[in-house]
Amino acid sequence: MNILHITSSSRAADSASYQLSRRVVEGLQARHPEARVVPRDLSADPLPHVDGQYSSALSRAIGGEPHARGLSSLAWSDLLIEELQQADCVVIGTPMHNFTVPSVLKAWIDHVVRIGVTFNATPEGKIGTLADRPVYIAVSSGGHRTGERARQPDFLEPYLRAILATIGLKNLSFISAEATVMDPNAMTAAYAAVDKELAPLAA
Repeated sequence: MNILHITSSSRAADSASYQLSRRVVEGLQARHPEARVVPRDLSADPLPHVDGQYSSALSRAIGGEPHARGLSSLAWSDLLIEELQQADCVVIGTPMHNFTVPSVLKAWIDHVVRIGVTFNATPEGKIGTLADRPVYIAVSSGGHRTGERARQPDFLEPYLRAILATIGLKNLSFISAEATVMDPNAMTAAYAAVDKELAPLAA
């Protein structure tokens, strides 16, 4: 079993999203001791934005020609898509930044959502080519992002649901650590939510 563990906080291991996503990974490892974890720290090793070679390759790919290869963001895209294809499950740790995902996570998304590779454009719309698999998304936010006490819009969860479904990933589980700035018990509650989410796997 391969677990792709993606983290995206600039606070690294000190961040609530990292700690929460790590709890998910440890829970999966407890149930699958043979599991191999592939880490992808987008803050420590930030990705280049897609460049001209990438865009030109996509244009040619639509016409049926093979894409170019080289030392560009296209090579990163190949690597990241391969990591995703080989993962049996994916764990994403992300804070909410300005109501949505951090720019480093958006860069990863831009690399893996690729026409002719991870999705095809059809008359019926975009159809993902990846086999579905569990995706656990650990989200931290300084305030409440869900429920009656939310005082801010949440573009993070609906965006991730839409964009990951575009490439075929629809089995998403969101686990939140909310109000981490004001609630000292936020992480305790979030850890309990992880354990509850993973409990059925023990059966």
